[in-house]
Amino acid sequence: MKRILSEVFQISIGVLLASIGLKMFLLPNGFLDGGATGIAILLSELFDFDISYTLLIVSIPFLILAWFYLSKRIFIKSVISILSLAIIIHFENFSAITEDKLLIAIFGGLFLGAGIGLTIKNGAVLDGSEILGIFLNDRLGISIGKVVLFFNAILFGATAVLLSLEVAMYSILTFIVTAKVIDLMIEGFEDFVGLMIVSEKTNEINNELIRVVGTGTTLYKGSGGFGKRGAQTAKDIIHTVINRIDIRRTYNLINAIDKNAFIIEFDVNNIRGGMYTKYFSKEGLKKLSPTMHKKPAI
Repeated sequence: MKRILSEVFQISIGVLLASIGLKMFLLPNGFLDGGATGIAILLSELFDFDISYTLLIVSIPFLILAWFYLSKRIFIKSVISILSLAIIIHFENFSAITEDKLLIAIFGGLFLGAGIGLTIKNGAVLDGSEILGIFLNDRLGISIGKVVLFFNAILFGATAVLLSLEVAMYSILTFIVTAKVIDLMIEGFEDFVGLMIVSEKTNEINNELIRVVGTGTTLYKGSGGFGKRGAQTAKDIIHTVINRIDIRRTYNLINAIDKNAFIIEFDVNNIRGGMYTKYFSKEGLKKLSPTMHKKPAI
């Protein structure tokens, strides 16, 4: 019940943020975003339709796809979210707070992206282009990112022809801001990287990573292999995740122990559990091997 209430609350906040981005920034100035929202705004500008009704009508085909290609739980939450957004847009009376087009594009995208990202993070959809991407990926094998990009390229091209090139360019800027903020809302603001470390001095590096950097580690058994020094013997391989702010001192630490260590660095989008956001307390360090208590060498 707590999880459900938390999801409902966060989706409600997301819908409110998206409605602020539309009513206070984009709609008063005819700026578009990408996806189904952009189509609804374009149609309302061309034919003087009420945006709230247009948004519902445009979303229907995407929701039909969602019924067949997404879980029923996501479908229900998405229907409620889109209905709520349309209702709030219809009845709220927010007025535009600036006439600066650059600020409109940036802050409109910021609020809209925060709203869409928050709803996606809690299992709902406010825009249907991602659903279309899932459908075409399943049927034709085309990546979801390419589908969304192609969809929006057509939309912004039509905007340039039917409205104006200036509106299209500002709308592209809005879309870029929206997409980036969605990523931040889903993946978080902390930036983590993963490291896989192969070394002849695995235990020393592992101990220093725990003691100095304060990160958790996992050791894999490497049965062997072949490298620049010829055939490799069996050894443990270190796998760890660190905050990007610690990347330089982590490399310094490894180089101080083994300059020939083989390191693979990769981006980490999402993590659950573990201790990657925490540092060992003094009490926690006391439980480790006494060899980890000495003064750091770097």
